[in-house]
Amino acid sequence: MAIHNELGKEGEKIAVDYLVKKGYKILEKNWRYQKAEVDIIAAFENTLAIVEVKTRTNSYFGNPQDFINPKKIKLLVSAANEYVISKNLDVDVRFDIVAIITNKKVTEIEHLENAFLYF
Repeated sequence: MAIHNELGKEGEKIAVDYLVKKGYKILEKNWRYQKAEVDIIAAFENTLAIVEVKTRTNSYFGNPQDFINPKKIKLLVSAANEYVISKNLDVDVRFDIVAIITNKKVTEIEHLENAFLYF
């Protein structure tokens, strides 16, 4: 497995642990719909959180969350719509980002709730 893939998997594990500690119930990990993959789908109170995890070893080229582009957002929205319809859910949906910088010295986690709005 490529190093960046390993870093991504490590970041997803860190994000799951973080969200569980905050009281989220993890419903799905790496859920796929067409060309989209949702890193984490979680329930928190009566809200469905669609969570994109971005992991980097440093912020030299920018913060992890800066690497989510409009195409990715469109894919996440499409996948979220399919998930809600296929599971026949009646919940509020929000899109979060868990941005992680992790290396041998430090692990920093930033949870951006309602990171972007969908239309």
